[in-house]
Amino acid sequence: MSVEPELAATGGILMGADAPSHWSARALPGVRHGFFGRGGGVSTGIYAGLNAGIGSNDDPSAVKENRRRIAAAFGVAPSHLVGVHQVHSPHAVFLDSPWPGERPEADALVTTTPGLVLSVLTADCAPVLFADEASGVIGAAHAGWKGALGGVLETTVALMREHGADATRIRAAIGPCIHQKSYEVGPEFRARFVDADAAYARFFAPSAGDRHQFDLPGFCAARLAALGVDAEIVDADTYALPDALFSHRRSVHLGEGDFGRNCSAIKL
Repeated sequence: MSVEPELAATGGILMGADAPSHWSARALPGVRHGFFGRGGGVSTGIYAGLNAGIGSNDDPSAVKENRRRIAAAFGVAPSHLVGVHQVHSPHAVFLDSPWPGERPEADALVTTTPGLVLSVLTADCAPVLFADEASGVIGAAHAGWKGALGGVLETTVALMREHGADATRIRAAIGPCIHQKSYEVGPEFRARFVDADAAYARFFAPSAGDRHQFDLPGFCAARLAALGVDAEIVDADTYALPDALFSHRRSVHLGEGDFGRNCSAIKL
């Protein structure tokens, strides 16, 4: 898949005049979805573009307008673009209507309700969108290294199955995230994975000195494959595409002090 975002032709998203550009996945051809980056938003400065991060220090009115544009791309009110308070956990929650109050702390959502747009926010972590179209069950997960190692993808699939999904029919797409060439880590990071399973050493490539480069999307895809879930990896490295995507690690390296968030979303 191209690293340049394109308006989806196969995802079925209802695009308005001001709809943002996005990546779509071939793995989810019959489900409305999008991996949105910086394109098509109103934020400025270090947040320039489509910053969807409620928790960022961006102008709240700009974030509100960016989120309205994402919701409009799916043909819903902003209240139906729903997410969770992400905490790098393995927890997944089920919902059948917008939250009546504060968002729960979790890192994945599942629904069987048409009209709800499930969303996760990322800025190097892997956004993963799921669908069993035949059963009418969708999910979205925020999978950083901690969540992925802790089991957030497994709990998402388990929750989908609890609500009628068939594991053999679930398809997944791993959206723009930091890729191996950009993700250098120290020995203590690698040790966490190898201590959990020696076979996880295959997701680390040698770098300078005692450093390694970690394959986050490859690790996520392998965890899903172990569940019998096919996953597509969108070929877009958040760190390497400053004009197209927000990146926490790039922001730190540039000393910017804060960063915008990419939004990934899916709707029945």
